[in-house]
Amino acid sequence: MFGRKQKKTIEVNKLSSLIADNLRIVGDVYFSGGLRVDGHIEGDVIGRNGDKSLIVLSEKGSIIGRVQAYDAVINGSVKGDLEVEHFLELHSNARIAGNISYRQLQMDCGAGIEGQLVRVSEPEQEMRLIGSSSTAMPDGEGGSSEAKTSASGND
Repeated sequence: MFGRKQKKTIEVNKLSSLIADNLRIVGDVYFSGGLRVDGHIEGDVIGRNGDKSLIVLSEKGSIIGRVQAYDAVINGSVKGDLEVEHFLELHSNARIAGNISYRQLQMDCGAGIEGQLVRVSEPEQEMRLIGSSSTAMPDGEGGSSEAKTSASGND
């Protein structure tokens, strides 16, 4: 009963890019692989679509804008929505002012969130549920589509 599920964790194991603590970027940042942010970004930070990207925001780092990645480890400040496709870690110094969507969440005591938390389902799990259903679901009703609507509907 206990311990049957394998704990899913972050899949990217190296950070290929660094935004140092003495660097301030104004504009959107697009990345693939791993990105560590110790500095400050005013703009969206977006991992390449279809890539297993990882963003690590240190205690010194801050982002004002939307963050989108496959995995994320946050220990700094984000003012904007956070969209994590797979695994999100919020450390004790994390401060998020925006809505968060995630598949799996690990949150340390002390992390602060001003916004909504929306858990999205795994795509293959959702497909199995729809495929095994004897009746079709009406339009507009489904786990992740409702979650996306509620996350984006409260801007």
